[in-house]
Amino acid sequence: MTLSKKLIAEFIGTMTLVILGCGTAMLVGCGAESGCGYILTALAFGLTIVGMAYCVGNISGCHINPAVSLGVLMSGGMTVSEFVGYVIAQCFGALAGAGVLAAIFGLGSVTDMTGGFGSNGLSGVNGSFAAGLLVEIVLTFIFVLTILGVTSKKAKHGSFAGVVIGFTLTLVHILGIGLTGTSVNPARSIGPAIVAAICGNTEPISCIWVFIIGPLVGAAIAALVYKFLETEKK
Repeated sequence: MTLSKKLIAEFIGTMTLVILGCGTAMLVGCGAESGCGYILTALAFGLTIVGMAYCVGNISGCHINPAVSLGVLMSGGMTVSEFVGYVIAQCFGALAGAGVLAAIFGLGSVTDMTGGFGSNGLSGVNGSFAAGLLVEIVLTFIFVLTILGVTSKKAKHGSFAGVVIGFTLTLVHILGIGLTGTSVNPARSIGPAIVAAICGNTEPISCIWVFIIGPLVGAAIAALVYKFLETEKK
């Protein structure tokens, strides 16, 4: 498969994730006190990953997340140039997805329950940057470690890998939504934060670095740990 087709697949996948995941959060609300909206948002992100895994997974691997791409890069699954291309495509896909949400919710006059197109924040950890970083590092570590495990050549999960990955994303959202909104994906955070800033809400962009650094650090640790665990003594 050519690199250009892989990048288009990553763009579409990330755009879809933002539209369906962040769009659900905007529509139903995802505060911890509203249990139904909380679970629906977690399922929206997880089920989107399942769908995209079987849609574009055979084309690009369905990373649709710079943190996942970093984990794959460190595991030897892609080149640096591919990694850079993937990240750019993912970020533009997230921007496009957030733009679609701005058009839908703006034209339809629907209330944005989250105040920022499903963007991430630190209100659940009382504004603590350190706590937010820790949450994102831990949740991304779990998510990426799972991905590396089920997609390993030694794994025997077959066609169920996409389901496992999707439900793992749902699980980390169930814990993380009430804390940081759950990023574990820098592109998913960047797109909505930029569009929110364009629309006048600069709060999400003020802490965006947490949702870039945290997931990337978590992914890097996951790649190192999995590489250690998978290595056999000769």
